[in-house]
Amino acid sequence: MAGLVLVYTGNGKGKTTAAIGLSVRALGHNQTVGFLQFMKGSKNYGEVKIASMLPNFTLVQSGQESFVSYENPDPIDIKMAQEGYELAEKWFEEDKFDLIVLDEILVAVAFKLISVAQVLDLVQKKPTHLNLVLTGRYAAPEIMEIADTVTEMTEKRHAYNQGVEAKAGMEF
Repeated sequence: MAGLVLVYTGNGKGKTTAAIGLSVRALGHNQTVGFLQFMKGSKNYGEVKIASMLPNFTLVQSGQESFVSYENPDPIDIKMAQEGYELAEKWFEEDKFDLIVLDEILVAVAFKLISVAQVLDLVQKKPTHLNLVLTGRYAAPEIMEIADTVTEMTEKRHAYNQGVEAKAGMEF
């Protein structure tokens, strides 16, 4: 069966969470999952803490623990994003996963750490059976156009904007 390309984008909460949920669903069907996080380097995320306990689940972070500057990204941020991109290409060549999630790759594109052309090229290289999820705010129209499914999370209200601090297990 042909794999799909899914985009989870928008300014609302839940893009990474949806990708993790889809990963758990795939694992429940004995599928293998590669979960590559761009622009994230914190070991404090719940998914990072549990990853090594999940069979058939590989999680790799390709980013620093600090935030990336949109106006002036540090060269190390560009380097790490490009290394993540190269790892994604390698995963495609190895063809050992049923599902690959490229978490926050759409933000990496918006921050010019990776180009739209690179992402489109990567999608073209996707093994036929592979399901591919691209997450992050600011999805480029060209990327949304080639996706089979696009889900846009829209923020209506967020507790953080009302002074509630980020909660473990909810935001990270």
